[in-house]
Amino acid sequence: MLTLQTIKNDPEFVIRRLAVKGFDGRGIITEILEIDAERRRLQQKCDSDASELKKLASSIGALMKEGKKDEAEQAKAEVARIKGATKGLQERLAECEKEMDNLLLTVPNLPCAEVPEGLTAEDNVVVKTGGEMPELAEDALPHWELAKKYGIIDFEIGVKVTGAGFPFYVGKGARLQRALIQFFLDEAWKAGYVEVEPPFVVNQASGYGTGQLPDKEGQMYHVTVDDLYLIPTAEVPVTNIYRDVIIPEAELPKKNCAYSPCWRREAGSYGAEVRGLNRLHQFDKVEIVRIEKPENSYAALEEMKDHVQGLLEKLGLPWHILRLCGGDMSFTSAITYDFEVWSAAQKRWLEVSSVSNFESYQANRLKCRYRDANKKNQLCHTLNGSALALPRIVAALLENNQTPDGIVVPECLRKYTGFDIID
Repeated sequence: MLTLQTIKNDPEFVIRRLAVKGFDGRGIITEILEIDAERRRLQQKCDSDASELKKLASSIGALMKEGKKDEAEQAKAEVARIKGATKGLQERLAECEKEMDNLLLTVPNLPCAEVPEGLTAEDNVVVKTGGEMPELAEDALPHWELAKKYGIIDFEIGVKVTGAGFPFYVGKGARLQRALIQFFLDEAWKAGYVEVEPPFVVNQASGYGTGQLPDKEGQMYHVTVDDLYLIPTAEVPVTNIYRDVIIPEAELPKKNCAYSPCWRREAGSYGAEVRGLNRLHQFDKVEIVRIEKPENSYAALEEMKDHVQGLLEKLGLPWHILRLCGGDMSFTSAITYDFEVWSAAQKRWLEVSSVSNFESYQANRLKCRYRDANKKNQLCHTLNGSALALPRIVAALLENNQTPDGIVVPECLRKYTGFDIID
């Protein structure tokens, strides 16, 4: 969440930047400042009362020694009165602090200066493009028909066993899936990311730490009996490793990668754009997460973008990178780049990765800090990215690599699959 000091330093700047995300922040920022003013008044009064109580306690002993019992009793009565009043002040102070925290949790992160204005995906900006567009025959099939033709993904059994959006991967389809996961993990390892295998469910505190709660409750699967959440991305458990942690400066940056299944409700979408693998409720993904010193986080963001670009180039997929406009960014992000690959049979771009810098927003929620050379605790910057999400990668690989003889497996995956073609 935003620090209170950020808001107090320049409220009008905060309101203007929030407007880039389509968030009208004037009312809530005003309320936060009013509560802060009340909180400071209450704290000053509590501090003043504590000082007065200390003086009175000291005087009572002196008055008793001097035999001034009446004055001592009056002092005792004043102590009781002040303590009673202070209790009420402290209760209200605690309420103010809780109200302040609740309000701050509902304020999005500020988009950085490079974020373009706009409210929808049409306002995103293409910043880089690469790869060669495949030329397919007129009778080229979309991936859901290819999956059925070659018996590698069974959507119908998934519907029977669980429901729509939960496919079964079969035979060479399952091996391709596992090959991609291992390829992505191996590439992350080569790039210096330490692999972790996290839990696939998290508690409420973890959801709040990375900003999925209270923003995305409707998209998460909630195990109500245990009050746990199925993770929508490995970002949540991996970043929460550093919740309430003070990291020695010499240990930064922290670089982790993790494979996980991910669960998202993704409700309210219908039609061809969500057919097959285009939108699932459960899917596999490899995530990269970085904890950085603030002055290094944007260089780290560029490294992460280069890493994802390298994966797409090795897979031989046409790609482009979008800088998201304010209205299309997540609640917690300061800047986000989306990677999309070209789906030749569907003739459209499919999002396969988001790479984001959250600056200190998540770190403030997580209380993720580092101790600098002056022994002072400073907030870290957090970043993460999909490297990569599998479903649309698989869709594009199947469609773009189809031939009359079968589907050609990219060279970089063959040592993992054990076969060159799906036939």
